[in-house]
Amino acid sequence: MPSDDLPGLDLDRLRALLDGERPGLVHGPLTGRLIEGGRSNLTYAVTDGTSRWVVRRPPLGHVLATAHDMRREHRVISALHPTAVPVPRPVLLCEDPENEAAPGAPFYVMEFVPGTPYRTAGQLAPIGPERTRDVVLSLVDTLVELHAVDPAEVGLADFGRPEGFLDRQLRRWGKQLAASRNRELAGIDELQAALGRELPRSPAPAIVHGDYRLDNVLIGGADDRITAILDWEMSTLGDPLTDLGLLVMYSMPLGAPDSPVATTAEAAGHPSPAELIERYAARSGRDVSAVSWYTAFAWFKLAVILEGIHYRYTLGQTVGAGFDRIGDLVPVFIGHGLTTLRTGLPGRTDLPDLQEG
Repeated sequence: MPSDDLPGLDLDRLRALLDGERPGLVHGPLTGRLIEGGRSNLTYAVTDGTSRWVVRRPPLGHVLATAHDMRREHRVISALHPTAVPVPRPVLLCEDPENEAAPGAPFYVMEFVPGTPYRTAGQLAPIGPERTRDVVLSLVDTLVELHAVDPAEVGLADFGRPEGFLDRQLRRWGKQLAASRNRELAGIDELQAALGRELPRSPAPAIVHGDYRLDNVLIGGADDRITAILDWEMSTLGDPLTDLGLLVMYSMPLGAPDSPVATTAEAAGHPSPAELIERYAARSGRDVSAVSWYTAFAWFKLAVILEGIHYRYTLGQTVGAGFDRIGDLVPVFIGHGLTTLRTGLPGRTDLPDLQEG
């Protein structure tokens, strides 16, 4: 997309803002492009010809309450940047929705981190089975590192309300569904009700990413290390097993060919869900016996998110390709959620029951 036609971002005004807030940072006119692939917030890569940055802002149009919180994203990466958890360096937060750089929305700027976001099994194929296995296992190890960070030590003690987290999350996503619901969705109410009846007991709270999966991290370097975790808009303090459940969900075949939303589960060398769960349990010391519930909740949450995207598409408020097929995926996610609750996860059932500490 040409740099003079970036929906939702004015590069000249962005340059003026950066010159005022971070004098000497930018050394020439800015050019940029919309980074394709995201289905929620808009993400742009910008450069002055020498240095590169990334700008994040909410989507155009229909924005649900509590979603797309730029201040929240900026705060958590600012807190985690000094730790071992790999995140981009924050540069600037603009909270004024009347700003002229990203009209109508707050936004933030962070450093550009090189690396590859692997979104599909086909994209993993060139690196081969052994490297694919190492990359996915490193995803688990980095998640354990994130969940080991003491929120109070990094200034995030008030970043969320862990008490009653799962019940509140389920109600929150139910409200998000109601806000975007304009068609019948068979099974969605049944899934939500079943999740509510079977709420597990949460372990000790941790910093939760909220959307942790392979294409929300960047892989780079000769050792295929994770160079950055991205997309922190759903981060909070809460039940860390919600992150694990989502990761497991994305490690299961979707069963929807040519889908605009993909998992990497069918890549050669990809570890099984059971192996990922066992590795997380062994390295974190947490009880993972209720992981089927967390995985079913992940299917439900993604169904709600996709329905929200589909709703914005019907209003003509999406930017990019592939949105016309998002709506067809929602019933697929609902079906997987119901199946997971009823029959559990495929593979081993003798998963470790390790207590924390």
